[in-house]
Amino acid sequence: MFSAPSHKTLPRQGDPRKFAQQGISLEGIIPIAALPRLAESLEGTEGQVFVRLDFGISEEGKKVVSGKARADLMLICQRCLSPVSKPVECDISLAIVWTEEDARALPKHLDPWIVEDTSADFFEMVEEELLLNLPPVAYHEEQCVDPKLFHSGEPVVVKQEKKNPFQVLEQLKSSPKK
Repeated sequence: MFSAPSHKTLPRQGDPRKFAQQGISLEGIIPIAALPRLAESLEGTEGQVFVRLDFGISEEGKKVVSGKARADLMLICQRCLSPVSKPVECDISLAIVWTEEDARALPKHLDPWIVEDTSADFFEMVEEELLLNLPPVAYHEEQCVDPKLFHSGEPVVVKQEKKNPFQVLEQLKSSPKK
């Protein structure tokens, strides 16, 4: 766990390769409203993401960024369809590469961050990592729906009439002959 950074906003743009060469660390917040793809998945855009990014060189000589992002996100409870706040935290560990070909050449334990220019958008990278770490479903911790409304304790049996593909032949067979 990392401590919440001061209330300064994380810089949106920067040169991650230069930062890796210099061993720079960044810490700050990103308003959730500044992450449009993440905001589409949420019930509200209030709040902020706390971010820490450490740039450096890996043992293999690759330029890398590691760190954490943490936010309390307002999702939809899949039981009652009401908003529910869920903490989402992700570990960031990426190798900074120029092309997809460079990405394929990385060791298996390094995930690529393809940056085709000298400047990169840190907000987009953090947003992508948060999207990958969203829970598949969100629920309230407490019981939010009366279970009696949905299940009486007896097994639910759904009867479905199956269509008989030979029913047309049956009708032809039983029709009067002329």
